[in-house]
Amino acid sequence: MRITQLLATILIGTTAAFASSATLAADVTGAGSTFAYPIYAKWAEMYKAKSGNGLNYQSIGSGAGIKQIKAKTVDFGASDMPLTVEELNEAGLMQFPTIMGGVVAIVNLDGVVPGQLKLTGPVLADIYLGKVTKWNAAEIAALNPGVKLPAEDITVVHRADGSGTSFLFTNYLSQTNADFKSKIGAGTAVKWAVGLGGKGNDGVAANVQRIKGAIGYVEWAYAMKNKLSHTQLKNHDGVFLQPGDDAFKAAAANADWAKAPGFGVVLTDQPGKAAWPIVGATFALVHKQQLDAARGKEVLNFFNYAFNNGTAAAADLDYVPMPAATVKLVEAAWKANLKDASGKAVW
Repeated sequence: MRITQLLATILIGTTAAFASSATLAADVTGAGSTFAYPIYAKWAEMYKAKSGNGLNYQSIGSGAGIKQIKAKTVDFGASDMPLTVEELNEAGLMQFPTIMGGVVAIVNLDGVVPGQLKLTGPVLADIYLGKVTKWNAAEIAALNPGVKLPAEDITVVHRADGSGTSFLFTNYLSQTNADFKSKIGAGTAVKWAVGLGGKGNDGVAANVQRIKGAIGYVEWAYAMKNKLSHTQLKNHDGVFLQPGDDAFKAAAANADWAKAPGFGVVLTDQPGKAAWPIVGATFALVHKQQLDAARGKEVLNFFNYAFNNGTAAAADLDYVPMPAATVKLVEAAWKANLKDASGKAVW
């Protein structure tokens, strides 16, 4: 099913068949990351079939998801940018990673097949700075000998909303290009030098699909499902790679979740010849004090089910599931940090 089709049915599983107060409490809500939406939609479908309980997830971008959980209008937020310990404490939140995946550059170029074009972090950053404006520019041609590059303008496409995908992308570009770091920097929402905005991963994908000469960035599942033409990227160790499960896993293997305060791991530009350079986790954000303990526990039930039963579905969408050892750390953090109004552990 195409991601755009999935987005058309974003309300996942309100259930009239289970009218008890316990089941009503279990129909939880979440909002945020579009990076995570494809796998959350699949997990929600699986979980509803198993438990009868529903999930209403709004794929509105990490920035909006953070705002909604802070405002207590949803049961969990979802962000691809980890919050700092200071931010978490100020808002009374805890965060935990739920899945990992890769971000890729996508293009719309006649005569260039998917995966043929090679780019580096510095050149990609210069494109987004408006320094490289033609597809046959010397900087791109030097990376692609023998590739017939069109002499057309580059149309830059970026996110228009606050986005964890943008955080991962700009974090990577900031690490590989000092000028980009000083002028744009890394964040969920930045002041772009050039380009056209699209809302959500699907909005960026749609703009790239309709504009000849466009370049954008999306989570890999969107590129795959929408048959978008991706590029190779040169990684930290100087190797040009194709995106995919093995390359994402190679980068994810560097994560040291046990030593990261608040699970705040960022996985861009990781060392290793096989490591894809733009990989990150998506995080769930929940309040430490759960005023509605039943709903709070149901959020944890959902993710516990996903951790233990959703790995094959995650792999099918080219995400990287959280390792079993990390899941144990997460569940221990639930038990230690999440309390009901009386101070009793929710998990």
